Amino acid sequence: MNNDFDWRLVRSFLAALDQGSLLGAARILSSTQPTIGRHIAELETQLGVLLFERTGRGLLPTPTALQLASAARAMDSAANQLSRSVSGLEPDLSGTVRITASQPVACYLLPPILAQMRQALPDVQVELVASNAVSNLLRREADIALRMVQPDQASLVVKRIAKITLGTYAHRDYLRRRGTPRQVQDLLAHELVGSDRDEAILRGMTGFGLPVTRASFAFRCDDLIAYWQAVRAGLGIGFIADYLAATDRDIVAILPAIQVPPIPIWLTVHREIRTSRRIRAVYDFIAQALPRAL
Repeated sequence: MNNDFDWRLVRSFLAALDQGSLLGAARILSSTQPTIGRHIAELETQLGVLLFERTGRGLLPTPTALQLASAARAMDSAANQLSRSVSGLEPDLSGTVRITASQPVACYLLPPILAQMRQALPDVQVELVASNAVSNLLRREADIALRMVQPDQASLVVKRIAKITLGTYAHRDYLRRRGTPRQVQDLLAHELVGSDRDEAILRGMTGFGLPVTRASFAFRCDDLIAYWQAVRAGLGIGFIADYLAATDRDIVAILPAIQVPPIPIWLTVHREIRTSRRIRAVYDFIAQALPRAL
């Protein structure tokens, strides 16, 4: 490997390895498929090895690629640690902070909080990534993450700041049309809004003692915003976060006997927040404001 080695080649290699395709890698790195393809081809040339088999379903890593992955990730981690150390030296609270959160949190819960924060931290710009995927903070895809699952990386600071409560809801027009269920078993005679590939709702209803299958749901979707809009449109009865349901007066709570387990919210950030006043200020503001908003 020559002394003018291009670090972007390793980033493209790792992204392609993790995503399994040039398109997925391009999306993660905000690049293009041809660029990622050129990077991988150049890395293969420099190393003198084949890293991927190109198949109809995407990229299949070779045994050599899997052997190199460990060293490449170590390089990636070291480079990102250096980047975070440098970024933590800002003398003031100005600059950009990148936050990632699930779509409903990003679209409905965070904007009023960020409006308040704009008044408190006027020199901080926010980049908001609305994503249900578990964004990898170690790769600088975000500075701060709000997640419904607890990350387990040792280099992250994880704090449970609140919990999201959920309930069973339907639009009042739907209830006028189909009637209001009075007991859990009544749901079997109603139109239900469920998930597609995510089986959490299906398992939950089975846990209530209801013999439901995928076919029991009139509408199925894993996109949480589309799910919410389906309930608002009167497609049927769904399971909605209470804070989201509160934004529409025509959405009615039903069957209080159904106790849906609350979902914790974890505020996650690099340990380097102690050296970045900007990121620490945003972290502290969200940690205080979000529980109040709920």
